[in-house]
Amino acid sequence: MKISVVVPSYCRPDDLKRCLESLNNQSRLPDEVVVVIRSTDKETGDYLADYKNPRLPIKVVSAEKPGQIYALNSGKSAASGDIICITDDDGAPFPDWIQRIEQYFISDESIGGVGGRDWVNTEGRVLNDSQEVVGIVKWFGKCIGGHHYGVGKTRDVEILKGANMSYRSVAVKSIQFDDRLLGKGAQVHNDLAFSLKVKKAGWRLIYDPEVAINHFIAPRESHEDRVIFNREAHFNAAYNETLILLEYLPGIRKTVFLLWCVLVGTSVNPGFLQLIIKLLKRDDRALERFKSTLNARYCGMAAYHKYKRLK
Repeated sequence: MKISVVVPSYCRPDDLKRCLESLNNQSRLPDEVVVVIRSTDKETGDYLADYKNPRLPIKVVSAEKPGQIYALNSGKSAASGDIICITDDDGAPFPDWIQRIEQYFISDESIGGVGGRDWVNTEGRVLNDSQEVVGIVKWFGKCIGGHHYGVGKTRDVEILKGANMSYRSVAVKSIQFDDRLLGKGAQVHNDLAFSLKVKKAGWRLIYDPEVAINHFIAPRESHEDRVIFNREAHFNAAYNETLILLEYLPGIRKTVFLLWCVLVGTSVNPGFLQLIIKLLKRDDRALERFKSTLNARYCGMAAYHKYKRLK
């Protein structure tokens, strides 16, 4: 079984160096490492041009367009492995990462994807909370992530996280990362869209906390920050999520999802109930976030119907 690792990278040669070192230290070495860089990223290009390691065959792919989605699709197309493992350049897989992934794909041909925990390293500390329920879509459409807190036994999930996900190449041969999603850089929720397409195609997705990486969170551009409220980034994320889930959820669950979005929502994407809670807590951005969410949900729904008509 041939294994490829795809690593999109942009202007972070120090992070990329740490990532490649971790891949070089794998108990089961990858058969190829596909590093996708922008043609304008001279610093990373120069680093890779000088990189020499016979244990780690590097294939450099130049992405002519901006954005993570284009980079991921370019890397996926260039990868020749039976298994395509994906991590970020700020990721550093544990030494047994590839070995564990390979064992899952060998053990069961119905498994289309494997993911695991990413131990988040940020501001000099490691986030070590625990969460047993991760990577699922509730019946009414709420997504539960939490992959970076996952504990417990191996289980089937619906969502894998982009920093730590691997796919059987035959399962994703006809599936692309969705270039309709909004965003200037990371295009938030592109991993959600990809995972759900694989799941909908009938493949099993497995989450095992022991299939782990260290994730040294690199700062995002201001318009993509997930903590500081940014109107454009917030709209893009809520729009993307709405389009993705309306295409994934069957029948009546689409309607239930939209009702839940408007009436309840989440603290990040509030509906009326969450708006009231935020106002009672004197959240001075509550109304702005609520309006942005409703606008994004409406536009995402309109896009869903538009693309449905075009099929």
